[in-house]
Amino acid sequence: MLHSASDHSVATVYGENIETLRKTGRLSSARWCPSPNYGSRPEDATISLLVVHNISLPPGQFGGRYIEDFFTNCLNPAEHPYFSTIAEMRVSAHALIRRDGAVVQFVSLLERAWHAGRSCFEGVEECNDFSIGIELEGADDVPYTAEQYRSLAVLTKVISSAWPAITNDRITGHCDIAPGRKTDPGPAFDWHSFRASLQAAQSGGHCEKLAHRGPSE
Repeated sequence: MLHSASDHSVATVYGENIETLRKTGRLSSARWCPSPNYGSRPEDATISLLVVHNISLPPGQFGGRYIEDFFTNCLNPAEHPYFSTIAEMRVSAHALIRRDGAVVQFVSLLERAWHAGRSCFEGVEECNDFSIGIELEGADDVPYTAEQYRSLAVLTKVISSAWPAITNDRITGHCDIAPGRKTDPGPAFDWHSFRASLQAAQSGGHCEKLAHRGPSE
């Protein structure tokens, strides 16, 4: 039986062993697709922020392997004109939530993924040092799916159980920590809907594990 509680001492949350997650940074329920684009966090860094992003490749198109190719430095610039403008970039996120709610993990949550760039939260710069970055497969002006909101809420509950410094007021959008430079997750992201899903997850309103599927499903 899965357990979900507001008590941070609970051993298992939505199928994830929290003590194991703290030690390894690996989500057992997510499909692992390792990215080389990460580094170590500063020794004094406390994981205390969750940043919501969006991505779609090609822009505005969903499905396929291209996001995974991009985060693993395997994107073929010949496959789409846009790819030639980003193929040499070296970026990543800790995890991606696809349109069907499936979760793919690229970087251990203990490591410093390259997702935020130049950024600042509450006066503290370089958010990559102390944050976890979650990408939603989507675009600023395209509604996200109910499955994505549910998966994001469950994932946030799991992560905040392992790192309780990520409180509800320390969940933010990329646009908020890099204003004028980034716009995601965009006006299509319904923060009210997400907060409602998160409240349900925090009170045990969900009972499913995180979903993971293959890259083309």
